[in-house]
Amino acid sequence: MRQPSFFIPHGGGPCFFMPDPQGIWTGMGQFLARLPELLPEQPKALLVVSGHWEADGFALTSGAAPELIYDYYGFPRHTYELTFPAPGTPDLAAQASGLLKSAGFSSSLDPRRGFDHGVFVPLKVAFPKAEIPIVQMSLDAGLDPALHIKAGEALKPLRDEGVVIIGSGMSFHNMRGYGNPNFTAPSKAFDEWLTAAVTSPAKERAAALTEWAKAPAARASHPREEHLIPLMVAAGTSDAPGEKIYGELVLGTAISAFKFG
Repeated sequence: MRQPSFFIPHGGGPCFFMPDPQGIWTGMGQFLARLPELLPEQPKALLVVSGHWEADGFALTSGAAPELIYDYYGFPRHTYELTFPAPGTPDLAAQASGLLKSAGFSSSLDPRRGFDHGVFVPLKVAFPKAEIPIVQMSLDAGLDPALHIKAGEALKPLRDEGVVIIGSGMSFHNMRGYGNPNFTAPSKAFDEWLTAAVTSPAKERAAALTEWAKAPAARASHPREEHLIPLMVAAGTSDAPGEKIYGELVLGTAISAFKFG
């Protein structure tokens, strides 16, 4: 069965595996835990694009047992001992790279690269058994939104082979804005624009997302866009309007997730 694609928030560092007495991450964690319920069947594999890996072209993890990259700083010791032994799948990595190359993109395989926290932190919540094979794909370092939409289009056939494609980032990502009430209204304005863009027909969606930097409060929401660009890949994998499947204020800023059928 054709699998959907998603753009999900991955939270702040290892936030879901720390005490959270104020419940800041509770709603997001509950959303991620319900992600499997949105799938028609158990996925054959996951292809995940994280905002924490940029490369020259599109690189893909091709090791059979990728390690974890604890690319966060200043958190409790136990968060650097988290485990998530999901297997890699070299065959899928090679297939995805082949699709990208056939579409004219630069693509490479990286057998040594592990899973960064944009992958293992949210997926440890969503798929705690760590039994579904995973390939992580980098962003292209140029962060061109149109390029990433086209890359998603190239990867679209994987959905018919049981692969779930996930863009992992944050719909608002300004570290100075989290917890600052001055950013609540701008984040809401950008979120409203983003939701309207994502839920538009595919042609209009691609045009809007390509020009995302012209949206209301765009640069206030994303001073640098690496956490937004994974959305472009997920959007590119679908010809149908997207659907908003999660939204709340987190640290006073509007955060959303989207599904593409």
